[in-house]
Formats: sequence, C-alpha cells, structure tokens
Amino acid sequence: MEAFGNRLRMLRLEAKLSASKLGEIIGVSDASIINWENNVNDIKSEYLVKLAKFFGVSTDYLLGLED
Repeated sequence: MEAFGNRLRMLRLEAKLSASKLGEIIGVSDASIINWENNVNDIKSEYLVKLAKFFGVSTDYLLGLED
C-alpha cells in the first residue's frame, strides 16, 4: 500500500489541495486523507473509486499496479 499513499499525496499536491479540501470533496475527514497518505489505514473501495474519478486516473494506478 506504500505506492498508494505516495501517489495520493503526489496527486493532491499537484492539484494544490489541502488534505481538508480533498476530504471535503470525497466525503471523509482530513485525518483519513493523511492516514491514507502515511499508510496508516487501508482505504475502502468506495473512496478509492471516488479518488480515481476525481483525479482522472485508474484505481490500478492509485494502488501502484500500473504506471
């Protein structure tokens, strides 16, 4: 899951979004975003899909299964 956290952080920073703002957009707390980025918690599939759609990437990309 390390790739996921790194890719999420990279995409969020490239979009110039705070963890709080991204959390608002997908319906979770800023703590959830930070915990995902730091590989503390696993992400539920519904939020993985929301993030992929928001950033215009595949879930496989977010999970580090493809480049």
